Amino acid sequence: MSTETTTAGGGSGGDSGGGAGGAVPAKGLRAGILDLGDSVMLGLASTAPVYSLAATLGLIVAVNGNYTPLILILGFIPVLFIAYAFRELNSAMPDCGTTFTWSRRAFGPWAGWLGGWGVALAGIVVLANLAQVAGQYLWLLIGDGSLAENKAVVTGTGVLFIVFMTLVNYRGIRLGEHVQRVLTYVQYVSLGIFALAIVIRIAGGAPEGQAFDFEWFNPAGAFADPGAVVHGALLALFIYWGWDTCLAVNEETENPATTPGRGAVISAFVLVAIYVSVALLVMMYATVGTEGIGLGNEVNQSDVFLAMKDVVLGPWGWLIIVAVLASVLSSTQTTILPTARGTLSMGVHGALPPKFGEVHKRNQTPGFSTQVMGAAAVVYYVAMSFLSENLLSDSISAISLFIAFYYALTGFACVWYFRNTLRSSARNLWFRGILPLVGALILTAAFFISAVQMWDPAYGDTQIFGVGGAFVSGVVLLALGVVLAVVCRFLPSTRDYFTGKPATAGAPAASA
Repeated sequence: MSTETTTAGGGSGGDSGGGAGGAVPAKGLRAGILDLGDSVMLGLASTAPVYSLAATLGLIVAVNGNYTPLILILGFIPVLFIAYAFRELNSAMPDCGTTFTWSRRAFGPWAGWLGGWGVALAGIVVLANLAQVAGQYLWLLIGDGSLAENKAVVTGTGVLFIVFMTLVNYRGIRLGEHVQRVLTYVQYVSLGIFALAIVIRIAGGAPEGQAFDFEWFNPAGAFADPGAVVHGALLALFIYWGWDTCLAVNEETENPATTPGRGAVISAFVLVAIYVSVALLVMMYATVGTEGIGLGNEVNQSDVFLAMKDVVLGPWGWLIIVAVLASVLSSTQTTILPTARGTLSMGVHGALPPKFGEVHKRNQTPGFSTQVMGAAAVVYYVAMSFLSENLLSDSISAISLFIAFYYALTGFACVWYFRNTLRSSARNLWFRGILPLVGALILTAAFFISAVQMWDPAYGDTQIFGVGGAFVSGVVLLALGVVLAVVCRFLPSTRDYFTGKPATAGAPAASA
């Protein structure tokens, strides 16, 4: 059985570094099981839109006030540009390793390894946060909600959720897609009911609301405080993150060279429409004030929907809790998907020990990699929960560093990989060159601006040695990737990847 498959578009990549066009290793995954609709759904579900809005909208309002809808659009721009980079690279190399594979082909083994680490790191850290929220929200639904304050109960529940979703992913992509579809329907139907209820109340004359104003979209007014715009855009970057999951399952999608890329771009556009429209409705009803249910009220910033649920839905307020719970569970599953497939690809290409490259023979999933990602998330979550919940919260803030890092790396990889084709057509120039480059430059600037902000000991809830805990946790975790790469450079099973020797021929191992 050949371990190489040639994909459409591979021959035009312009890989002057001597790559083999678009040839990617066949890994034994279940090919063609997902269609465009499934791809878009995975992209939308991975961002946890209900939870992302609930947890982030208040923070953006605190910084940008009425300009929040504009900030959501501005934050979307670099994400869209990088989505085009993902699409173009996927058309040439539909490898489930995504950033790892593409960065390696463009810049070499070290860049590839660190790109893969960035994807895995962001996934593991956010899984801990999602598990924490899922544990809290489940117990808010049960009894008087007091158990949501019990650390041991919440942590234990969060661990069970990670284990369950790891098992779902382990058992097969089709089972995972069915679970994902149910959770996605629950969160979007609940969000739709919530939005409709707000529309009805606004139409009935919300006594303390505010009328729509085109000034909310005025760049001149927003940029009166450039620092606030940058801060808000960085927060917006987090709520858009996750659409690239549909690229990580490209080898299990129909027409892998085209469908996942289309799914990524479509889901990105749908997300911005949802975020801006819901933000507008919530702002018009609750206002950006600092009293009551106002979005600027510090008490509400951790979850603006929770503060509004009873006012908007009355006795049906529990629907919002269900929506957020479904949202975080959905994102938990779809976060494990790309991290496991990323390390699977790294194992197949020799960047990680061969065990990571095993595909379960019956389930046709990256069995070992899925288990490792679930276990790593559990260990990190439990350690952070009992060391310091504040540090756990700050490490979540550092995710913006990881996202900006691997998204920017992908943008630069797109420009460099396709450099010889940029002048062949206007389309190539824009979608393989200008847009990915601009997106990468914006995100690189965002990385350093975010790091400087996190250095401030007043940033977040913790400080270590007089420096913000978010900065320390972010830098330490990124640096750990460098250490692990050095270790892999000298391990007998992975050193050939770094020295440029070809991987051992033969099909990827299959576990029983």
